Amino acid sequence: MMDKTFDPAAVEARVSTAWEEGQAFRAGRPERAGAEPFSIVIPPPNVTGSLHMGHALNNTIQDILVRFERMRGKDVLWQPGTDHAGIATQMVVERRLMETQQPGRRELGREEFLRRVWAWKEESGGTIIGQLKRLGASCDWSRERFTMDEGLSRAVLKTFVDLHGQGLIYRDKRLVNWDPKFQTAISDLEVQQIEVKGHLWHFDYPVVDETGAETGAVITVATTRPETMLGDTAVAVHPDDERYRDLVGKRVRLPLVNRLIPIVADAYSDPEKGTGAVKITPAHDFNDFEVGRRHSCRPINVLDAEARIQIAGNADFLTDAEPEEAALALDGLDRFEARKRVVALMEERGLLRAVEPNTHAVPHGDRSGVVIEPYLTDQWYVNVKPLAERALQAVRDGQTKFVPENYEKIFFQWLENIEPWCVSRQLWWGHQIPVWYDAEGGIFVAESEAEALAQAKAKHGSEVTLTRDPDVLDTWFSSALWPFSTLGWPDKTPELARFYPTNTLVTGKDIIFFWVARMMMMGLHLTDQAPFETVYLHTLVRDEKGAKMSKSKGNVVDPVDLIDRFGADALRFTLAALAAPGRDIKLGPQRVEGYRNFATKLWNAARFAEMNGCELKADFRPEDVRQTLNAWALTEAAKALAEVAQAITVYRFNDAAAAAYRFVWNVFCDWYLELAKPVLQGEGVDPAARAETQATVAFLIDQIAKLLHPFMPFLTEELWAIKGQALPTPRGLLALESWPDLSAYQDARAEAEIGWLVDLISEVRSARSETNVPAGAQIPLVLVAADAAVRERVERWSETLVRLARLSEIGFAEAAPKNAVQLLVRGSVAALPLEGIVDLAAEVARLKKEAAKARTEIGKIDGKLGNADFLARAPEEVVDEQRERRDAEAARLVKIEEALTRLSDA
Repeated sequence: MMDKTFDPAAVEARVSTAWEEGQAFRAGRPERAGAEPFSIVIPPPNVTGSLHMGHALNNTIQDILVRFERMRGKDVLWQPGTDHAGIATQMVVERRLMETQQPGRRELGREEFLRRVWAWKEESGGTIIGQLKRLGASCDWSRERFTMDEGLSRAVLKTFVDLHGQGLIYRDKRLVNWDPKFQTAISDLEVQQIEVKGHLWHFDYPVVDETGAETGAVITVATTRPETMLGDTAVAVHPDDERYRDLVGKRVRLPLVNRLIPIVADAYSDPEKGTGAVKITPAHDFNDFEVGRRHSCRPINVLDAEARIQIAGNADFLTDAEPEEAALALDGLDRFEARKRVVALMEERGLLRAVEPNTHAVPHGDRSGVVIEPYLTDQWYVNVKPLAERALQAVRDGQTKFVPENYEKIFFQWLENIEPWCVSRQLWWGHQIPVWYDAEGGIFVAESEAEALAQAKAKHGSEVTLTRDPDVLDTWFSSALWPFSTLGWPDKTPELARFYPTNTLVTGKDIIFFWVARMMMMGLHLTDQAPFETVYLHTLVRDEKGAKMSKSKGNVVDPVDLIDRFGADALRFTLAALAAPGRDIKLGPQRVEGYRNFATKLWNAARFAEMNGCELKADFRPEDVRQTLNAWALTEAAKALAEVAQAITVYRFNDAAAAAYRFVWNVFCDWYLELAKPVLQGEGVDPAARAETQATVAFLIDQIAKLLHPFMPFLTEELWAIKGQALPTPRGLLALESWPDLSAYQDARAEAEIGWLVDLISEVRSARSETNVPAGAQIPLVLVAADAAVRERVERWSETLVRLARLSEIGFAEAAPKNAVQLLVRGSVAALPLEGIVDLAAEVARLKKEAAKARTEIGKIDGKLGNADFLARAPEEVVDEQRERRDAEAARLVKIEEALTRLSDA
């Protein structure tokens, strides 16, 4: 006997155990040795992480794909694993040391600190894996990998050494995003732009003549970062700016520092912004760095690694300068304190022209929370330009396709304008760069210290002492190798031969460049194959109002909390149902609760079937069905199975979920079971008809379990097990069953009859609602000029029509009665005489008034959406809300106009 209610927590635990014991998700099962392979690599979550809503969406989509393909008989590998997450993990462990009042990283030393990190990883690093299992992710967990596993680390070192040998990795002094708190370079993805209310300071720089004497003229520059003026090496103006045409080529004296710097013409300067003249500080601004290169202006670094002013011993700063004592006194000051002092010094000298408020975006470290500095340091770079060309060509040639296709444009734009990739990080946790230095600064790149020492001995003729580069590689470097390093590359393993290239990559649109493009470049360069055939890019999950989730806003929706409240199946189905291509998802608990109700509806339907003797029959064959109602239900099931399969195949997960939902809730529960009640529960029913209906209901619940399994694996696996108990021999796990094939089953006659019945009842119900017929009122139905086939249908289904459409009687006439609402149902006309039941004139007046209100509201919204200023200023979620309101009003207007049309015919 089934439990009265579906208990997700109990079922999820039981089913998870069954999957694990049955090794349901193992790739390379013996019985599938000859099957077509299908492989996906999981985007490895940070080992420090907990499941967030982006993970939940990403892994739900992947799981739908792999469960579907597994049911289609393929040998499926969903490769799981986690990323070592350099800066995030190091930060977590350092914070833990501080909280437990233990020595810090530098006091412990590198070796002991790394031992502590590994210990933390073993103790706490598996949280997100457990959460993914709770979500129902059907990865081959026996193959779980970690980006710092021995095999993956060997792949990383080999890649670095090989790329260096090919001249694609080199050391250079360039600007990087520098985090002064963690004292390391970070990637663009780890930089968060935050709107800050600051100031724009206008400084006068004195113009000098050929001898260096001040002419009395000044050029005014505007800056948001006065402290960096100490490193200015030019002033730039636009070549077409008439105000400064005569000054181009002249020089100015840099206040406080007394360095003579040129005025250059460069299109970077915007005549409409500020004064139209900009200070150029190549060592502390990415744009200035490029301007400086164009005009041969040397970069002067005036900050140290902790973002303090660095003057003492700074040869670059002191060259060609005669700094005032006041400038020298800035040495060692924090950058923000130095900013105040520089402004004060400029004001004292009468060189502060103006100060204006200025709100602008300032880069912050997403983990440290401090302002990021563009910082000039020696780093290791990959020349990715030649690698990018192959990745671009692979997409142009169709080796790899993007879904949705419009993301190809973003991919092309980024790779066509790609810059060298900074791959070194000033951290301890990560893959230490395989580079050693001798006492003279000679470089030896090798996969091991022994190889480096051998190289050094060959160079020097004797053994020498080497020092290893302390930096580690960017986490994205090892992630770029993930699709093939997890399969054993660089060794030629059986897994690599069978499952690489992978079929599909599912990831977020925000890391096309940081991860997708780099995997494409590395995969093609190192394996000569694109790492995946299809890249499916999903959108963001926002809160129910459309705002981006953030801890500061307090609007973060925790997927684990939703699983606890509503079950994993409800969350998964919600995400699938809302995953429309290219549209961000608006998610709130109410939506998940709604799909929890869907799970409950199916559970109750299965209990209803059990209580009415609907048990599986081993010898049931759909083609033997004789009852029209059962044939119709099977035809609808065949249609739903085809729709769901087609939608999943083309990555339209929302359409697949909608088709599954429509069949289960609307067709099976609301119509089929309702229409079957008289056969299942009535008196004097033909035993053969009842037995066939019971067997068909049971068979369809089995088909529903298969249909919904990719979306709702726990509920469906439980139903499969419960219903299978009626069979004479035990059956295996649903996860390893075949996808149902009812494609050959189509009964047009049954669809015509039951489809007509369903449509007629639906039209009557709609007409009653639209014309305000009291809910308890029974009204007559007249079939107009009905042919013999319609009369026969009415005769067969008259009791059902009366019961479900709340009719007082059913009659026939050659013409529609006066004051009747007319309905067109599959070519036949039905009429509802409403005289005496509804005041038709009053109802028409009411509907016209409602229509006018809807048109007015649509007009107001159109006015907003047509206002360019509103679109530019309003938050994205507000604009989306207006569009949704317009859609809702337009849909309401259509319904009102349909009702008016019906009443005007009466």
